[in-house]
Amino acid sequence: MGISRDNWHKRRKTGGKRKPYHKKWKYELGRPAANTKIGPHRIHTVCVRGGNKKYHTLRLDVGNFSRGSDCCTRKTRIIDVVYNASNNGLVRTKTLVKNCMVLIDSTPYRQWYQSHYALPLGRKKGKKYDERKKNAKISSLLEEFQQGKLLACIASRPGQGGRADGYVLEEYLYSINVRTGYNLSSNLSLFTILLNISQNLYDVKSQTSISFYLCKIYIYPKK
Repeated sequence: MGISRDNWHKRRKTGGKRKPYHKKWKYELGRPAANTKIGPHRIHTVCVRGGNKKYHTLRLDVGNFSRGSDCCTRKTRIIDVVYNASNNGLVRTKTLVKNCMVLIDSTPYRQWYQSHYALPLGRKKGKKYDERKKNAKISSLLEEFQQGKLLACIASRPGQGGRADGYVLEEYLYSINVRTGYNLSSNLSLFTILLNISQNLYDVKSQTSISFYLCKIYIYPKK
């Protein structure tokens, strides 16, 4: 049959069937999903309408992620998929799609931070680093830097563009609402809770909802 994006095979609003008065046309075709997984670089090039090309990424393990507060973008390794708002199955299979939450290696950002804010190159440049330290924003991510992992969101479309680029989640970008069967301590950080969820340490039920727009952590006990 093939994958089709037409609508004339659907029923009418009244429930009646439509008669097919033509065969499938080229512009109505659809293709199988890329289902990008974490692994060594593997991309298939697909010729599409208009002489253009799409890049179906089958496996990918690196991407460019930016920290908005410091205007710092670095290429780093993607470690794991921890959350997907649309489908928990995509977390279980570790599929990279747009807007999924991933864990990335924090080493490039830690090195940049140390060189930009903390490590003077000489006495003459000491004033420059002292001035930079006034604007250093690292307190909220200190624990994550020490653990070597950061929480990030993929903003590109790996299945079509061939890249998994995104941005690092900072304190003004996320909060978490976790409905579990346990009374979790509010002292747990967002990073720790998401890491435990990804490792299936907590019995998170289907009512789990995670929203990323504030910096507070709300944990509701079982009703």
